[in-house]
Amino acid sequence: MPATYEIYTDGSCLLNPGPGGWGALVTGEGGATAKLSGGERSTTNNRMEITAAIKALEAIPQGASAVLHSDSEYVVKTMTKGWKRNANKDLWERLELAAALRNVEFRWVRGHAGHPGNEAADRLAVNAMKDVERGKILSGGQNIENAPIPAPNPASSAAPSPPRRESDALQSAAPSANAPPDASGPALTHLDAQGSARMVDVGGKPRSARTAAATGEVEMQPATLALILDGQIPKGDVFTVARVAGINAAKRAWETIPLAHQIPLSSVSVDFEADAPRGRVTITAEARTTAQTGVEMEALTAVAAAALTIYDMCKAVDRAMIIRSVRLARKTGGTRGDYEAAEE
Repeated sequence: MPATYEIYTDGSCLLNPGPGGWGALVTGEGGATAKLSGGERSTTNNRMEITAAIKALEAIPQGASAVLHSDSEYVVKTMTKGWKRNANKDLWERLELAAALRNVEFRWVRGHAGHPGNEAADRLAVNAMKDVERGKILSGGQNIENAPIPAPNPASSAAPSPPRRESDALQSAAPSANAPPDASGPALTHLDAQGSARMVDVGGKPRSARTAAATGEVEMQPATLALILDGQIPKGDVFTVARVAGINAAKRAWETIPLAHQIPLSSVSVDFEADAPRGRVTITAEARTTAQTGVEMEALTAVAAAALTIYDMCKAVDRAMIIRSVRLARKTGGTRGDYEAAEE
């Protein structure tokens, strides 16, 4: 297929998962080349390889023709052989759509074999990875050199096809159910390349201050909550026992959650808010640490244990209690940045 655009893409990642970068060269009329690059704070090499292809294709017009060269067999064979997308499904959907809206031929090129286009794309990806690591590129950021994207090569004898409707592109982009197994690395960090469970190695991460807060609710009859507030539950002070249970559970979350790390906790708090008319108790747990991994599981475990303790303390008078809406409310620190749940 004669090419309107000639594209070279590459991805790079430190630690895998870790800081990563992607790079793409898009060459058009007269050999004019645009250089695109960007990165993520926490990613994998495979995700960067796919992202490079996505960014390059999204930079050229819909309906244009292109030959995309990549040294990633993962990318090329998935797109040409119909391999299953067992990981990175969000990126595969974007790449399938970008390719379906253009005339794209994917070609594999041997990496680090002296090919000028591949070597240039590799340098872009590696430099972007280093910039992310140094904080020069924010997560998801992008650099563009020699913009705008050059015009198509007029020497091409292939006339660009009209853009396709997005719905048509998505339909044709569906992967084959009979495709061979995916050769990707792990997308979920607790799975290895064979899909087996593993504990994530956080040894290369810096120690940093981290916090996490989780919330949950216990719904009960208003009369049951009245007994709790009046101290009339036969087993004793419900909130005091539930608080101790939540704190103790947070300290031992690593024994309950198999692949969680044992981390030093600076503090754990468990608080209760009673809505007497509605018969609802809202539990909030907050955990703090200075460590190489976060405390989300400790906060969530504290809420779950406190809720179960409330149920245990009160089940003799109300077996219809409901535990619901246990979730992460917010977190701070770590390489993935801060998070705050949307209001319900």
